[in-house]
Amino acid sequence: MEPLKPDPAPDNVSPYLPFLNWWPLLRDRTVLRTDILAGLTGAIVVLPQGVAFATLAGMPPAYGLYSAMVPCVIAALFGSSRVMVTGPANAISLTVLAIMAPLAAPESARYVQLVITLAFMVGVWQILLSLARAGKLIDHVSHTVIVGFTAGAAVLIVNSQIRNFFGVDITRGSSVLQTIVQFSANISQVQAVTVAIGCITLVTALIWQPLNRIVPAMLVSVVAGSLVALFAKWVDPTLMIKTVDALPGALPPLSMPDLSFATLQTLLVPSIAMTLLALAEAVSIAQAMAKRRNEKLDGNQEFLGQGLANVVGSFFSSYPASGSFNRSGVNVAAGAVTPFSAIMASAFLISILFFVAPLAQYLPLAAVAAILFLVAWNLIDRREIRYLLSDKFERITLIATCVATLVMALEWAILFGVAVSLVVKRARA
Repeated sequence: MEPLKPDPAPDNVSPYLPFLNWWPLLRDRTVLRTDILAGLTGAIVVLPQGVAFATLAGMPPAYGLYSAMVPCVIAALFGSSRVMVTGPANAISLTVLAIMAPLAAPESARYVQLVITLAFMVGVWQILLSLARAGKLIDHVSHTVIVGFTAGAAVLIVNSQIRNFFGVDITRGSSVLQTIVQFSANISQVQAVTVAIGCITLVTALIWQPLNRIVPAMLVSVVAGSLVALFAKWVDPTLMIKTVDALPGALPPLSMPDLSFATLQTLLVPSIAMTLLALAEAVSIAQAMAKRRNEKLDGNQEFLGQGLANVVGSFFSSYPASGSFNRSGVNVAAGAVTPFSAIMASAFLISILFFVAPLAQYLPLAAVAAILFLVAWNLIDRREIRYLLSDKFERITLIATCVATLVMALEWAILFGVAVSLVVKRARA
């Protein structure tokens, strides 16, 4: 569906209040209606996705949904992109777990506070980079690094969800090799019902894909997986099927970052690496969307929007947020014209949660794992990887970044990839 093309709003009404540039477009009732419907679609999509990403980040499920609320609105109001949606993202979620797991037990109160503090620090760095007019900084993170990092991240996402998909006891945060060893040792623990729930969720999502624009396949598939789990429990009430925790409510509770010197010092390097990753992901998505729609993108303004989103979000129970490729793609496909669609997505999400929050406790972890398997598969840009492997210089950066993602701490892997790309670029010159 091609985006609507109403009369353009005046540019540069205010560099500090960029929403004044596009707000006049909403006077067109067609634009307003289209953005509202796009927002409703986005809210439905983020329901299963937010829970899955929070699980991936080691956070309680509700925090994935909280991260899709306030940050989404702030980024829409103060960012530069017209259609990018900000919120929980796959690579960001995985990196949060990798960084924080050694510091506190996932889902514990201390872990949650550290992650919220990380969001605050990332936001501060992003705002400082915007004020320093460092929009060009992101040019040093080559496309090849992002492709290699996301491919490696996809493998790690699958690795992190093996325990939930098969119902096997595997230590959270295990490396790929450790997971293989532990899975082999405990293969007798594999639960047939759990695997069946995961497989039916996967198959349903694949079958429903042609109808994705009518009702999101992710939503249909997790409902199917949940019904299978309920049926299995009805047949055999003694079955132990792990489910997500019940969501506490629709509105994000207030939170407070830990600004003690010791905590800020501990999170200094991780926050810098996370800032680089979050900006690289957000700006790359925003650039792709802007080129597709022939729109201008102000890198520094996008830095500011992302920074404000994370700082403000940290006071509303949000973990680090960035541009979401999946939600942005859905937003474009739904015909969104202005960032008002993202604002409406947050409003609809809150409204929907008032009704469905109690039902979350029936969502099996195996279904969440299946959704994350699909996310991981879609993360791997197979066509681009084949192209980059054909270039002897890009091949080095791609493989080095991908391997580093698998064997190094994630906060260092992307920095290592950037360093390799700079060396390769010099060698090529």
